[in-house]
Amino acid sequence: MSVGRPLCGWRIPISGVIDSGDFDLMTERVLEAAVASNADARQAIRTAFRRYWTTLATELDANGDGVITIEEFRPFVLDPQRFGPTVTEFARALSALGDPDGDGLIERPLFLSLMTAIGFEEANIHALFDAFGPDATDRITVATWAAGIEDYYAPDLAGIPGDQLVGAPAV
Repeated sequence: MSVGRPLCGWRIPISGVIDSGDFDLMTERVLEAAVASNADARQAIRTAFRRYWTTLATELDANGDGVITIEEFRPFVLDPQRFGPTVTEFARALSALGDPDGDGLIERPLFLSLMTAIGFEEANIHALFDAFGPDATDRITVATWAAGIEDYYAPDLAGIPGDQLVGAPAV
């Protein structure tokens, strides 16, 4: 769904709606990229994706048909009161997957794999990683990425590293 910052970079399904299957697919793609992560970290991201979907379905699926339109989705993710705790859980779980060795640092290749699994463009992922200010060995901290994910969903923030994800891919 690559329609703007609040939409996580996912591709909009041909059906034009989001359903639980979209979250299941994204979960599996992320887990495939996180093969070195321990069982707790893998379960945490699975739980975070499930909560993400459950929160959306509970808040937005007024007619109970099991799908959410993009028009319903967009304003919800921009409401920190309704979506903030879900974003925090997701940010912690995703950033932890980037640190399977537990050293508090995320290397670019794994960051690239995880963000590609979510659906972002490679050039934009590299731009984001660079915006986070990697160290001399091309690593960022888990805390930096988690904070960056939370900032990405904050409707009043501009000029943040996450803006790199929706910019024109570098050529």
